[in-house]
Amino acid sequence: MTAFRWEAVDTAGRVKSGRLEAESARAARDVLRAGGLTPTAVDETAYLGDGLSGVRLAPPLIALTTRQLATLTLSGMPLDQALGAVAEQADDARAGKLAAALRRHVASGEALPAALTRYPRTFSPLYRGLVAAGTETGQLPEVLTRLADYLESREALRQKIVTALIYPATVTIIAFAVIAVLMTYVVPQVVSVYQQSRQTLPWLTQALIATSVFFRATGWAWLVLLALACVAFAASYRSVKFRTRWDAFVLRTPVAGRLARSLDTARFASTLAILVGSGAPLLRSLDAASDVVRRLPLHRAAAAAAGLVREGVTLSRALKEQRVFPPVLIHLVANGEQTGRLAPMLERAAGELERDAERRLAWLAALLQPALIVVMGGIVLVLVLAVMLPIVSMNQLIR
Repeated sequence: MTAFRWEAVDTAGRVKSGRLEAESARAARDVLRAGGLTPTAVDETAYLGDGLSGVRLAPPLIALTTRQLATLTLSGMPLDQALGAVAEQADDARAGKLAAALRRHVASGEALPAALTRYPRTFSPLYRGLVAAGTETGQLPEVLTRLADYLESREALRQKIVTALIYPATVTIIAFAVIAVLMTYVVPQVVSVYQQSRQTLPWLTQALIATSVFFRATGWAWLVLLALACVAFAASYRSVKFRTRWDAFVLRTPVAGRLARSLDTARFASTLAILVGSGAPLLRSLDAASDVVRRLPLHRAAAAAAGLVREGVTLSRALKEQRVFPPVLIHLVANGEQTGRLAPMLERAAGELERDAERRLAWLAALLQPALIVVMGGIVLVLVLAVMLPIVSMNQLIR
């Protein structure tokens, strides 16, 4: 692609100018004419980046920007004006600059999907693919609305997961910190008094002393080992073979596996519903929806289902043959194929799977909290008994 600076006249006789990228000057003139402009000058120029290609906006901010753009375009406002309005009302400076940059690209005659490709860290391939489908079918406002709904539902579900797991994680971290302080500082100070008395200590107290001495001598080694284990896991997770085995292990886990399966399948169904509802071909929609599935076994199953559909198999049968997708998805897809309402049935399946994931998440959080309390209470009980048993023995000797 080559950058060109152009000047043109619109249907009202107004002079406009801007920059666009094209294969040649002739292709640039064709783009301008397709946009209703009459080019008067098209000159090759060096494209200067706007410095935003490395910017990455937070998911809630992307969802908010998409919602604002969808609302404005649904009202009939031209796309470039809508982008300008989004830039003006943006509270975040980076989001405002990004919207303004997109407006400049669109105003210069560049299509919105092509403009989004300049900012890959902010707009994912799925996002760009949905916008491209909406542009091709002339349903961009409707697709933006569905995309905003999708992003907002994903963010709401993520917040629920974080909220459900933050309490157990906080309790676990604090408990381990307290136990570490007790084992490395408090217990040795208390037990040293018993050791000076030269009496025979109970076996529980002796075990506590030995454990305390061991961790005080090897504490740094354990920290280094933990850090190395985390680094090794992160490096190994980049390997497809290791990741496949790990994801398969997670999916086989009784509670976490069902939760991960529901989340991934809901993401797959909702993405497919947006693409099919926007008028994109089913095969293309399946390829794009497969890319949003995170667990590799499920991703490969979705890709295999897409291959079967390409051979002429119905979508419901292709999903059923993979033997990994929930029955609710398969039955609703089959119903949608029979009634010609595939997109609504996919949306309903995504909603059912999300609600199932929320129920399992609530159950998991309800199970973890009392379990952590019992475990930590047992550890504290052992520590207290180990410290108090010598005192009880001394009182008995005095009597």
